[in-house]
Amino acid sequence: MHGAIEKVLFSEADIRARLDELGAMITEDLRGEKVSAVVILHGGIIFTADLLRRVQIPLTIDSLSVRSYYGGTESSGEVSFGEGALPDVEGRHVLLIDDILDTGRTLAAVKRKLLEEMGATAVSCAVMLAKDKKRADEVDVEYVGFEMADEFVVGYGLDYQERYRNLPFIGVLDPTHADA
Repeated sequence: MHGAIEKVLFSEADIRARLDELGAMITEDLRGEKVSAVVILHGGIIFTADLLRRVQIPLTIDSLSVRSYYGGTESSGEVSFGEGALPDVEGRHVLLIDDILDTGRTLAAVKRKLLEEMGATAVSCAVMLAKDKKRADEVDVEYVGFEMADEFVVGYGLDYQERYRNLPFIGVLDPTHADA
């Protein structure tokens, strides 16, 4: 499986150290708020679990199924919300957590839905990665694990066709070995 990785961008140790910093910032910034952490499935699961263990404030945890990639390496340009119950965030400050900020479409759409339709009082965003690129939708992200070039990456929750999420690091996918 590691033969499909062209290069490692962020090691397990890099990730752990950055999570400690992000957890401390979130704890300080959101202390005293009624916080609901909402993870965007599936990519944000691993990041969320590791991050929230470092956040030292009371909070609730929920999830949303949202898609903008459909099997390939490029965003479809459309954001769709999955089936199932939506989290109850009315009157709460939402910490919206996702794996990666790419086009901005997903975070912008979810943030709008949480504020305009679901009654959240505020939404702060946390992402493990933010690609250095022009975004289709601009969205403020308060907590960023790492900035990176515009490359297709896998590991630590990020996938290619639902594979590679379980890698303990973040690496660039070698397209010639992607299906290996």
